[in-house]
Amino acid sequence: MSSRISVPLSVLDRSRTRRGHDPGEALRDTVAFAREAEALGYRRFWVSEHHSVPGVAGSAPTVLAAAVAGATSRIRVGTGGVMLPNHRTMVVAEQFGVLESLFPGRIDMGLGRSVGFTDGIRRALGAEKDAMGGFAERLAELAEWFAGGASAYPQVHARPAEGLRVPVFVLANDAGADVAAEAGAALVIGGLHGADATVAAIERYRKGFRPSALRAEPYVVLAGNVAVAGTAEEAARLLVPEAWAMAYSRTRGVFPPLVPAEEVEGRTMTAREREHYEAALRGHVHGTEDAVAAELAALVGRTGVDELLVTTNSYDREALLDSYRRLARLAGQAGPFGPSGPSAPSGVS
Repeated sequence: MSSRISVPLSVLDRSRTRRGHDPGEALRDTVAFAREAEALGYRRFWVSEHHSVPGVAGSAPTVLAAAVAGATSRIRVGTGGVMLPNHRTMVVAEQFGVLESLFPGRIDMGLGRSVGFTDGIRRALGAEKDAMGGFAERLAELAEWFAGGASAYPQVHARPAEGLRVPVFVLANDAGADVAAEAGAALVIGGLHGADATVAAIERYRKGFRPSALRAEPYVVLAGNVAVAGTAEEAARLLVPEAWAMAYSRTRGVFPPLVPAEEVEGRTMTAREREHYEAALRGHVHGTEDAVAAELAALVGRTGVDELLVTTNSYDREALLDSYRRLARLAGQAGPFGPSGPSAPSGVS
């Protein structure tokens, strides 16, 4: 193997449901997967927040993170992410304060600015569509709760969060990178295909980064799908179920549970379905171990990122786990990284 991945690898799991399996099984699979990821040496294991999505069981990330942390002992555990517009900042601070108090030195606070994708979901959550516009202000208020209390609410304290330091990661697209830089937080940005816009956003984040109580130095995590198998064809097939789910959601407005790849490949798709399906297959890293190692090594060299966050879904759970095992080998991950992470403003990663 000519190339190695020189940065740590981490996992984001969305608790995807599979046809014929209930949401409870998907959540238990997530917890079991976290134990596997820890044994393989992945640095972090994060869970996500989705609401009213039939194909995703993970709707309460801090609750699920507690289950994951309780089932593991060394790997860092966090959220990718809690969608800040959906929640009161004091409640978010309290939840992460509880997590950090129970599992000191192992908790990451990944925060996003998305709101529910339909009017009905937004109303049910009490969130407005334009709530994303106030994300920077919400982020600053959240930091105040940990520092000693939000200035807007005198004599109110978010316990047990007050005085604790939980690493903050801002999940961002191109524009959101500026928010992370201004806040002095770590940046998580999608784009394993290495688009020019992604590279430019990373560079802008580094140049605009302001040291803060959260971090002394910029820290960039690049996120995306990676599939590794014995052959290029097998790796490509791992991406098929999720690509079809995306195409299905684009044409029907419902994000479905995953189905087997062979079923998708046997379908006669409409022109519109085919267009969305093929688009969903693009922009991912997949192939044999040598091919993926070379592509990721080149990507890290081009972007200078500090870490890679892999979030891959497929119907065949054993093939998916095999992909993560192969990927771990590419970084020489023979055992746990341990509880290291950017938990203090010293810049330790």
